[in-house]
Amino acid sequence: MRVTLVGTGISQGIPVVGCSCEACRSSDPHDKRLRTAAVVESHETRIAIDIGPDFRYQMLSNGFTKLDAVVITHEHSDHIAGLDDIRPFNWTCGGSIPLYAEERVISALTSRFPYAFMPPEKRYPGAPEISPTTIPSALTPFSIKNLTIKPIRVLHGSLPILGYRIGSFAYITDCSLLPESSIEELQDLDTLVINALRHEKHVMHYSLSEAIAAISRIAPRRAVLTHISHEMGPAMQWAYSLPANVVAGFDHMTLEINEQ
Repeated sequence: MRVTLVGTGISQGIPVVGCSCEACRSSDPHDKRLRTAAVVESHETRIAIDIGPDFRYQMLSNGFTKLDAVVITHEHSDHIAGLDDIRPFNWTCGGSIPLYAEERVISALTSRFPYAFMPPEKRYPGAPEISPTTIPSALTPFSIKNLTIKPIRVLHGSLPILGYRIGSFAYITDCSLLPESSIEELQDLDTLVINALRHEKHVMHYSLSEAIAAISRIAPRRAVLTHISHEMGPAMQWAYSLPANVVAGFDHMTLEINEQ
């Protein structure tokens, strides 16, 4: 299984418009971050996790022309605003694209993009074709072709959202708290991708020290940080001091997962 981090930045991306901090001025490509998202590939199956405002460019720049499904963590704009750009995949894949999310999230998508969820006889010809499927509950696995995906409950401030475990890989973003039951479900991982916003504490996201503490409890073979803010500073100033099994993620990073 291969995972591509197509975006590793905060909701504003890096550089942030109008900001002249050191990270935003950096010429290091590792400090150029699109909105956080990932693509998972296994054999002939390819899924996108989240489709934020950079979705179109992320697919183009990584050469992804087909998708079997989209899986959504939650309904904030930096994770769903690219929904309209599913349209080209309707053409390349020859039909509607399945979209998996919790009921609350599908309701939010339907409200924000009503034209994409109309019945075929009422749909505008240029609208994306999407087949929504409700994820009934955290920890209830579902399948997309050969991939079995287990939703993992995560708290984003007071908002319950989802991370996902696929075999020995797990993807957690926008987390401020992992319930004990979720930590138990994340044991025996080869690779964990998890958010680390900044050095200082934040009400909605793990800080760097909180992410490292969670990684220590989960004990994956390897952990990769994502959803990184410009407030963290240039990566070269802090990534060297991470624990031996933790690395800073960057856009276009590919991870080969040891499947158990």
